[in-house]
Amino acid sequence: MRWLRDSQMSCRMLMAGCCLTALLAAVLPAFGEAPRRTLTGDLKVIQLPEPNRAGPVSLETAINTRRSTRQFADTPLNYAQIGQLAWAGQGITDKQQGLRAAPSAGDLYPIELYFVMPEGLFVYNPEGHSLKQISSLDLRKQLSAAASGLGPVEDAACDIVIAGSARKVAVKYGNKAQKLMQLEAGCVAQNIQLQAVSLGLGSMPIGDFETRNVARVCEVPAELEPLFIVCVGYPFVQQKSQDQSLSAVQTTKKAVLIVPAAQFADAELFETQRILTEAGIASVVASSKIGVIQGVFGGIVASEITLDNLKVEDFDAVVFIGGPGAADYFNNPVVLRIAREASARNKVIAAISAAPMILANAGVLRGIRATGLPQQREQMKKTGAQYTGSAVERDGNIITANDSSATVQFARVIVTVLKANLPKPDKTPIK
Repeated sequence: MRWLRDSQMSCRMLMAGCCLTALLAAVLPAFGEAPRRTLTGDLKVIQLPEPNRAGPVSLETAINTRRSTRQFADTPLNYAQIGQLAWAGQGITDKQQGLRAAPSAGDLYPIELYFVMPEGLFVYNPEGHSLKQISSLDLRKQLSAAASGLGPVEDAACDIVIAGSARKVAVKYGNKAQKLMQLEAGCVAQNIQLQAVSLGLGSMPIGDFETRNVARVCEVPAELEPLFIVCVGYPFVQQKSQDQSLSAVQTTKKAVLIVPAAQFADAELFETQRILTEAGIASVVASSKIGVIQGVFGGIVASEITLDNLKVEDFDAVVFIGGPGAADYFNNPVVLRIAREASARNKVIAAISAAPMILANAGVLRGIRATGLPQQREQMKKTGAQYTGSAVERDGNIITANDSSATVQFARVIVTVLKANLPKPDKTPIK
């Protein structure tokens, strides 16, 4: 019977061991072992929209206007914008040869892009132009802590972590691998920042961070090394004081933003709309059709008024938004009538990028200093416009801008002119 007692004791010890293992598994996470962030079944793959290969901003303009943005607005990016940034950094530009947007020594492509956003952590797949989710948590705060607590990392709508594998390069280039990998990461970072300019976004490159901590936050595999963080988002615009805001609301001006029925310039519309709103100026969107309209980069807006039903007298400013679709309005009789009526009523008239051609064809720019796309210079001059080529030009109540990179300045000039035309406050003393 001794064998039976030994067997029973072994079973009890085995059961006790299993219980202890289960207890330790439950307790250990509380003592430093991080729990899994997401279950495998919860992870998703996001197919990104097809990238745009002909943006509204020239390379020279993008280089000239690129600046580091240190404060970002609390405005999310859409997947069309995310996809464009990913494509600019590591997107495939030649499917037959497998070439990408940034150069790579030996066509080895050791770079991986990680996207840290409110929706979670993702890694970019160039072949499928898609994002694979790694975590569903918003890790921007943890990433900021790993980057010396820098504010832009936590505030940006999207942090793009550029990681590279020196081991992959060393197979062909030996001890030169680290240098070549870092040079490639710099090219990728610059591509992303120039693409941000074209999208009307701000960016901030960051290299001061603890590599191991960033790798831990982003779950970067051991063979990859984080090299850069590029923060991207809408630039923050300082809000006015409460008294100023109340004053603006009490003397609200109204602007109508006229957009093409398709392919409007996203940044031109949304940035102008945002700046007008922050200045207390109400705005509505009008187009040749009612309902949802999609921009060049996938942004959508609802047109509230058809051009046939637009009453110019209801608005203080008429703003024409550009984009490839604006060409449909160059000789549209309804659109030209609106421009002429706005001029006759001495309204504030504004047009950006391709849209100044509308004003030129309406005869509104005759003898007026104006700007627009460089390729429209001669056409505008033939209509009597005094083409200057400046980023933004104002002549009386007429405001023009040459491309999307000048949107913020363009919108601020509209605000300035509208504020200047506000009625003077009544300072009669109360008796």
